[in-house]
Amino acid sequence: MPRLLPVACVLSVLLLAACGGQRDAAGGGAEAVVVTTTRLALKPFQDNLQALGTARARESVTVTAKVSETVQQVHFDSGDTVKAGAPLVTLSGQQQQAALAEAQAAANEAERLYKRQQELAAQQLIARSALDAQRATRDAANARVAQVRAQLGDRVIRAPFSGVLGIRQVSPGALVTPGTAIATLDDLDRMYVDFPVPETRLGDVARGQQVEGRVVAFRGRVFAGTVETVDARIDPGTRAATVRAAFANPDHALRPGMLVEVRALLPARQALLAPEIAVVQVGQTSFAWRVKDDGSVEQANVRAGARRDGQVEILEGLRAGDRIVVDGTGKLRPGAKIVEAAPAATAAAQPAAHAGAGAE
Repeated sequence: MPRLLPVACVLSVLLLAACGGQRDAAGGGAEAVVVTTTRLALKPFQDNLQALGTARARESVTVTAKVSETVQQVHFDSGDTVKAGAPLVTLSGQQQQAALAEAQAAANEAERLYKRQQELAAQQLIARSALDAQRATRDAANARVAQVRAQLGDRVIRAPFSGVLGIRQVSPGALVTPGTAIATLDDLDRMYVDFPVPETRLGDVARGQQVEGRVVAFRGRVFAGTVETVDARIDPGTRAATVRAAFANPDHALRPGMLVEVRALLPARQALLAPEIAVVQVGQTSFAWRVKDDGSVEQANVRAGARRDGQVEILEGLRAGDRIVVDGTGKLRPGAKIVEAAPAATAAAQPAAHAGAGAE
């Protein structure tokens, strides 16, 4: 009886191996991987060029004094909107007022003498040279009056253009000198945004091209503008040119110095688009899983182009009509079989149907 035990064990092992081989043959190898796929097609695609720029006012200046003088009166408050030519600050000008009165009196006397000598010259009672000398004296006196008036004009500091004033920097009684800042003045009705464009992309921008701008202060708001000019020079250090875009700014939301995210919209074209998640990046290589006619997959090396809104342009490696895997790429190997996942709506309906059957 003990001799029969080893024989029985051997027979049991052989029987189990035979059953396992039959199961493998019936199962057909590894199970298919559940994935979602899409079929590629040419679609309209509008590329864009993105950059960071700085907002600038169309006209911007720091108002300063031309002479050394005491502030007599300030005609504005911080943040005021002023028109071109509006007086901002009046400086003391008593000395110039006295000089003007003196110059005006001398000019009046020179004019009176000139008219008198003109009458005498007409009667040939004085030489013509005397009349010419008096004319020169009269003209010099009038020039002196104009000079003093100009000096008085420098005592009234006016807005050079219409705009919004910044914070007031002076007060009545303060002594100002040439270059002393009175306030900033910016024309905010129209703003410029300067942004760099690499020389390799200069062919993608042109005057009149539509651009969009976004700022952190107003999330979700898009400012519409157009390219106004492209700088004639390229910075040899950065190999980029400065592009200036103009934006209408009626509500003064954009302010000078703001950081603006600019997106230049390029002309629409037909492109082979694929979902970004379908393109796998491994080191310097990009590939997608292409589905063959027998339901297996293979790696297709691709060269990707522009990206936008979750789509990537396929430049090389795939063609229109190819079927590629979108979700489930992490489980795939070359030659693996796949099966399309059930749509979400169908999958959700199935549990509801089973629940209704159970209730019956």
